[in-house]
Amino acid sequence: MKKILIAGAGGAPSEGVINSLLRSDKKETVLGMGSEPTDLVLSNAHEKFYVPYADTVEYKASLLNILNQEKPDLVHFQNDLEIFHASLFRDEIKATGAKIFMPDHDVIDTCVHKYKTYLKCREAGIKVPTNIIINNEDDLKNAFESLGDESGKIWLRASSIGGGGKGALPTSDFTFAKGWIERYNGWGDFVAAEMLTANTVTWLSIWHEGELVVAQTRIRKGWTHGNRSVSGVTGVTKVGQTFSNAEVDRISIETIKAVDKKPHGIFGVDMTYDKNGIPNPTEINISRFFTTVLFFTEAGLNMPEIFKNIALYNEFPVLEKRINPLEDGLLWLRGMDTHPRLMRHIDIEREIKNL
Repeated sequence: MKKILIAGAGGAPSEGVINSLLRSDKKETVLGMGSEPTDLVLSNAHEKFYVPYADTVEYKASLLNILNQEKPDLVHFQNDLEIFHASLFRDEIKATGAKIFMPDHDVIDTCVHKYKTYLKCREAGIKVPTNIIINNEDDLKNAFESLGDESGKIWLRASSIGGGGKGALPTSDFTFAKGWIERYNGWGDFVAAEMLTANTVTWLSIWHEGELVVAQTRIRKGWTHGNRSVSGVTGVTKVGQTFSNAEVDRISIETIKAVDKKPHGIFGVDMTYDKNGIPNPTEINISRFFTTVLFFTEAGLNMPEIFKNIALYNEFPVLEKRINPLEDGLLWLRGMDTHPRLMRHIDIEREIKNL
């Protein structure tokens, strides 16, 4: 029986993948590894292994030790930090016999650094909000003067590796913005951008040697605990909905081709609509599934299973549609300490009285 090792086990992004793999007909052994014991112990993986954080000197030896001892057939990473650092010694990972299904390292480097992604999109002529790297106070003043909307607001965020809306802040206050950047030690890392709307869409896809295997679109109807975040963004979707739109498909493919002429692996394009209704790419989640991938699995599209079938068996799915095979309007409802549910609007109306 083949073994699959999933990094970040116990955390929501990886558990969606693990729970999807556990539904596979082939019944591989799913191993989990992680750096937070209190998360790791909650994982549904068959076996669990501790590793130090990926940005520590101990990480590489620890990971290679697990690979040499357990001999997994496939290893997959589910957060930007670990993807980036593991990619640096991918040849040593493959030397243990474990397969990986990842883009080239230069593509990963571009995508985990958001400003580099922005530059690639701009070079390709893709509509993106203007970004300015904030190296000092003069850059910040210039950002407010040149990018501020009608109310003077700009959008600040960290460009470096990290998810969950790292450092995200909408503000029209120069003093507050300056203090915010200093709090994150962010001079030279933070980026200012034009404000877009609150409407977002994500296009999750798997590619193999330049060919699109499958893609599915989801819109976000809200963030979990968004009211407790300064930006309103937490990186944790509260309600997701299946969706399809030809313009989103086109822009997503163009965005991916802007960073990789021959895409290989997982590419998730995050987009936010501008005031003219045009979806603007804001980042590419590279070589990982988004947190709510179990949504698609429950709806009938098990993308982690497709991913590992290609990597381990060279088996490709037979689909009536490669792009957006799921019906529009399916809902994925999530909350803390409660099981997520796959529903339709009519199901909610039937279940709740006096709605």
